Amino acid sequence: MSVTQTVEIPVNHRLIIDVPPEVPAGRAKIYFFPETDTDNGLDFEGECPVCAARRDPITGEERFNAETAAAIREGRAMMRGEIPAKRFHSLAEMIEDLERDDPDD
Repeated sequence: MSVTQTVEIPVNHRLIIDVPPEVPAGRAKIYFFPETDTDNGLDFEGECPVCAARRDPITGEERFNAETAAAIREGRAMMRGEIPAKRFHSLAEMIEDLERDDPDD
């Protein structure tokens, strides 16, 4: 079951969420996706506001090295569903996967 509810986030960042009665009681995962006028996550100039804040104010260049910038692009592609995200059931499983993918091995 999936429920979508658009809410206004107040200045104090506290939310009260009304859940429809047909949703069963118990554990649930809640995902937050900031909504924009264009609903693409970008500001009016086509750039993520968080990324814009991380640009050097003089040169306008990102303050990330190439590896970090590539990881950010990959994460965004996962969030958009363009590439599958890895899911793990435990920390040990994640560490095992990280060690297996280590390019230095």
